[in-house]
Amino acid sequence: MDTLQNKRWISLLFICISLLVIGLSNAVLFVALPAIARALMASASDLQWIVDAYILVFASLLLTMGSIGDRYGRKKALQVGLVFFGLGSLSSGLSTSTGMLIATRAFTGIGAAIIMPATLSILTATFLDAKERGRAIAIWVAVFGLSIGLGPVVGGWLLEHFSWGSVFLVNIPVVIIALIGNFFVVEESRDTSTPRPDIPGAILSIIGLFALVYGIIKAGSVGWTATNVLWAFGAAVILLGAFAWWEKHIANPMLPVRFFRNMSFTGANIAMVLVMFCLFSSVFFMSQYFQSIQGYSALETGLRLLPMSIVVMVASVLSARLAERFGIKITVGTGLVVAAGGMLFLSHVVAVDTDYTVVLTGLSIVAAGLGLAMSPATNSVMGSVPLSKAGIGSAMNDTTRQIGGALGVAVLGTILNKVYLDRIEPMLDFNNPLYNSLPTEVLDIIRSNMNEGVLEAIRSGIQGAHVVAEHIPIQMLAQIIHITASEAFVTGMADALFVAMFIMLAAALLAFAILPARIRRPEEDKVDADL
Repeated sequence: MDTLQNKRWISLLFICISLLVIGLSNAVLFVALPAIARALMASASDLQWIVDAYILVFASLLLTMGSIGDRYGRKKALQVGLVFFGLGSLSSGLSTSTGMLIATRAFTGIGAAIIMPATLSILTATFLDAKERGRAIAIWVAVFGLSIGLGPVVGGWLLEHFSWGSVFLVNIPVVIIALIGNFFVVEESRDTSTPRPDIPGAILSIIGLFALVYGIIKAGSVGWTATNVLWAFGAAVILLGAFAWWEKHIANPMLPVRFFRNMSFTGANIAMVLVMFCLFSSVFFMSQYFQSIQGYSALETGLRLLPMSIVVMVASVLSARLAERFGIKITVGTGLVVAAGGMLFLSHVVAVDTDYTVVLTGLSIVAAGLGLAMSPATNSVMGSVPLSKAGIGSAMNDTTRQIGGALGVAVLGTILNKVYLDRIEPMLDFNNPLYNSLPTEVLDIIRSNMNEGVLEAIRSGIQGAHVVAEHIPIQMLAQIIHITASEAFVTGMADALFVAMFIMLAAALLAFAILPARIRRPEEDKVDADL
């Protein structure tokens, strides 16, 4: 018995290593984008697609890959996913053009879409006892949170010592360790009823989720009313609506619609969307704040974000015991309230020259709240689906994570950009009283330097404004651009964080209202338990 017990926890180790490679890959890439731009002469649009190609493929395939793992074997799916991920990482690290890198990142997204639901579904099939499963999922969530913080640190260190390709090649040894460990200690599991593949459902879900995530991503950069964004959202509504109708009317659906009648499933998935909304946007904002506003390097920024992920990790582990004592509803709802408090604190204290210890206090409060909420919400999702559908339950949980993260960056990024532009525009108006004290000849020189291309670079964001400030020959104007742009960015970030606070409070109220105190088990598992 002890041997079997030990083997379960050893298998969790290698499952978490498999998960770690996904979190590291995402976070490492962000700090490498400037180096990639220089080496491959990549445009801003190219860089966006290097990031988005992976996210689009990853998010759109999750449900289908989770279903495939249930049918053909979750361990087998995990191993295949790791091979795909390793090949994609190797190809990305050896890419010689932006087109090749975009294609290889998309291929890597296929591997990630197979790996992530497989890890959580194997965990659920391995830890059948509810308490053990809750604690194992807490560790799984903790590793996911830690990987987000480790990524920038690892990426920053690699870029200081090696070329940009190293941020992809570093995945290879991790993949090899995971493959070997999984082969020897992870047990195979699958859906023993082996229903026929739901091919129409798979096609509708893939295209529908692709359209939804594409629309969210593009809305953050071109606006929510842009024609291509509206077309994408329209297509998503039609396709995902057709997917829901199809799943309701076939005998062996990929994602049974009855799952959504269980608030342990639906409420926890909604909570997870909003948790990741907050987490991804926080990391997105703070990585820019430390680098572009406070002038830290990529490695220094990563080190300043690392404590946030450590707090998420610790809170996630503690949350399992808290949920056992106080219930899912109280633990998740309280965590969201704490995260809202952290957002409120940050929105009031963040400034161009805010001391790091003050910022760290706010980030730690946010991280503690999110860590408390994530693990019980994930456990609620996985405990509310039949064991035979663990893969699709995991995939649904992972899909909500991706959608929530993309929404957070897009929605709060839109708020930041609007405030930034509103604050920056007066500086670009040469009738502004700001310039009244300047001699006419100086003003003429300024006008000649501030052509349309320069103005557009300033409007594009804080990074563009700082590049302009570095190259403008007039020192006074350079200082005006740098200071105004920095203050505009921080004001926009503070406003976005304030809005995030209200979203977290709304999420907490929703959790208190609809989440059951304890996980409502599916009827299939109740029958099995009785037998």
